[in-house]
Amino acid sequence: MAGSHLPIAVAHGEGCAEFESDAHLARLERAGLVAARFVNHYGAIANRYPDNPNGSPGGMTALTTPDGRVTILMPHPERMFRAVQHSWHPDDWKEDGPWIQLFRNARVFVG
Repeated sequence: MAGSHLPIAVAHGEGCAEFESDAHLARLERAGLVAARFVNHYGAIANRYPDNPNGSPGGMTALTTPDGRVTILMPHPERMFRAVQHSWHPDDWKEDGPWIQLFRNARVFVG
């Protein structure tokens, strides 16, 4: 999923990531544990609404463990895995939206 730019559905503005200190946030960044970020239409990190709907620092919307086995995220991919769940989508999407790949990857991972 690295490098993917995926549309999200916004249902609320809660879920802002909060950290005990700027140093803690910096450690997560340095360790490469930020798994996903809100970005704008140009792919730049989104720091403000509406591109960052909950105001998370640095657009953070997902964190992972060092081994990648556990990832927490604010977007709800289960709400966006089918093309028809999007208010608009390119004609070439057919049945699946781009978030379906997350679920396919998980299935491969667990065997």
